[in-house]
Parts: sequence; C-alpha cells; structure tokens
Amino acid sequence: MADPILNECINPTCPFSGKPVEPDSLTFYRGHTVGFCNPGCRDKFAANPDEFPDAKALFDDHIGDTFE
Repeated sequence: MADPILNECINPTCPFSGKPVEPDSLTFYRGHTVGFCNPGCRDKFAANPDEFPDAKALFDDHIGDTFE
C-alpha cells in the first residue's frame, strides 16, 4: 500500500486534540487515510486502535459501511 496522502484523509481535525490534521501525521484505518495533529497522536492510535473507541467511532462514522 502506498503512503497515505493528505488530500485523501477522511477527517479534517485530530480526534484527540481537535487541531488540524498535519501531512506528517497520517496513517491507514480500515483501508482509509486518517489524520492526526502530530506523529505522537498518530503513533498512539496506530499502535492499538482498540484503546481509542471514540477515535474509532469518529472514523467509522466517516467511513460508513463501505466494503473493504
């Protein structure tokens, strides 16, 4: 899979801080590009998404029931 890119990010703000998503803070979740305000937030989520049900719910709302 290619590196995530900002214009494909499904959320405009970090689910933790509410700050704008930064280009160096993107990752994939359920096959979609999701973003965070800094690499620390990104890495925290990427290491174990299940620890962050609110962030997962936000992303799932954006993704919907799309086929993966």
